[in-house]
Amino acid sequence: MTATKRQPIDLFMKLSEFKGLLAGHPDKRIRFVLPTGGKIPPHAHVTEVARIDKRFIDCGGMNRVDSTCRLQTWFADDTDHRLTAGKLAAILKMASALLETEDLEMDVEHEAPFISQFPIAGVDVEDGTMLIRLGVKHTACLAEDKCLSPAVDKPQAVSFKGLPTLQPSRCCS
Repeated sequence: MTATKRQPIDLFMKLSEFKGLLAGHPDKRIRFVLPTGGKIPPHAHVTEVARIDKRFIDCGGMNRVDSTCRLQTWFADDTDHRLTAGKLAAILKMASALLETEDLEMDVEHEAPFISQFPIAGVDVEDGTMLIRLGVKHTACLAEDKCLSPAVDKPQAVSFKGLPTLQPSRCCS
């Protein structure tokens, strides 16, 4: 089988769009909003910008490649620290050679309370702040046509406190 780019199930923000939003509001402070509605502390740092290349084989035997631009957040006792859109744009500019393309979906890695990755679902500008809204990733079967029997019952929905109910597929059950 040949390597292919995975088709996204949910469309999340691309690096090019994110950089354009930052450039349009360079003086705005950045706040990250978790899927539960809570916010990452306002003194959070973006400690890493990474290109994550995931090479894998799906349950149907297809080799796949998925690439993401990941921002890692972290905060400590320096509560006077505030990240602006202009500063984040400058950090992304320094990473441009590493990232190689602006056609990458964005996500944010945050310890909440364990290390998790949240796709960037959208950005809102309110008062002096850019609110970066984080979404939820879902798993999915990428080879339903090969590993799914039409007679298989649909699994039960999974619910986590404060998050939307997840509706799993019937694949590989």
